[in-house]
Amino acid sequence: MAVASRSPGHSVVVSLPRLHALKSLRVMTIAFTRERWEMIKERNRVWRRREWGRPLLQITLGGAPADRPEPATPPVGKTTTAYDMNITAEQIADRWDWELSRQRFLGDGFPHVWLDFGAGALAVFLGGEAKVGSGTVWFYPGEHEGRPLKDLRLCFRPDNPWLQRVAAIGRTATRRWEGLVQVGMTDLGGTLDVLSTFRPSEQLLLDLYDNPDEVKRLTWEIHEAWFQAYETLDPALRPPNPGCTSWAGVFSVEPGYMLQCDFAYMIGPDMFQEFVKPELARACERLGGRAFYHLDGVGQLPHLDTLLSIESLAGIQWIPGAGQPPTEEWPEVHRKILEAGKLNQMFGTPRTLDTLAERLGTVENVVIMMGGSIADESEFRACVKKYGGEG
Repeated sequence: MAVASRSPGHSVVVSLPRLHALKSLRVMTIAFTRERWEMIKERNRVWRRREWGRPLLQITLGGAPADRPEPATPPVGKTTTAYDMNITAEQIADRWDWELSRQRFLGDGFPHVWLDFGAGALAVFLGGEAKVGSGTVWFYPGEHEGRPLKDLRLCFRPDNPWLQRVAAIGRTATRRWEGLVQVGMTDLGGTLDVLSTFRPSEQLLLDLYDNPDEVKRLTWEIHEAWFQAYETLDPALRPPNPGCTSWAGVFSVEPGYMLQCDFAYMIGPDMFQEFVKPELARACERLGGRAFYHLDGVGQLPHLDTLLSIESLAGIQWIPGAGQPPTEEWPEVHRKILEAGKLNQMFGTPRTLDTLAERLGTVENVVIMMGGSIADESEFRACVKKYGGEG
């Protein structure tokens, strides 16, 4: 037996058992509206054209009261892989829903989650192996263990159980919220970072000297597999996902991503030009000029000029790294990014923005992610007001 369940704008036929299941996992009251989503999308379009005239302030505050008991499913912890296969996609989405209901979104903030299966999950989709540790995931060569570089072939495996799990959770979450919550793409990893799963970093550094052509061959194999994975997972999220995000939370109405190459910390500018830039530039083009680069740590600063020369790269995320001064203490880096016509993404506080505005003279073309407690809401609302936004 089935009944018709109606909501504004559409109707869906639902079986009674399924209806009962939906009632047991009912959608919480998330403090956001579809009308506000339309505003967020339009602001993002204008900001990406460098016409917004102010920064984007993605502010999320936690600690609001819940209107139902906490689910039995435990908090997600550091990665979604903390949940074993006995925890269903529906239970994970229900837990996320409860947590989102306790958040408030100010300025250009919006409700979002992301499919965290570890940094560089693409390695598993290529025949690697994943081991879940305490708050992290470690990737190993798996079936490729000990294989000579010339015999290494890295092909996308669409039937990989890990990939199917990521897609299932993504589909369940997006269908549950029907566009009210942005579900972010899993962290596929950087091309050479993924290759370093199969050729440990010390060996890969030697390969750059001893077997450069083989490294380039594998780089492009991984590049193609990366986009096969992206194009497999993206339809599982959109529609009804409002747009696209990755782990960093930078929103784009159309496909985009936070690209990276953490391996580049260990190489100089010449090698970056030879082994990283060509593939990175092609990835930016394939992502329609909406990709950012994760510039992580002072060891990556020698590559900034090369990155800024990539016309199709939309922006840079500067992370100073552990033990370094906070991002607002690097005005020369932010100035260089902005003067090159790139967008600039960072994490910080109202003080971060105030300091940079004072030192740079402007924080246009910046997007900053800020988080805090609802108890400090007045401080964040003052920041939104100061920089020309709306609550």
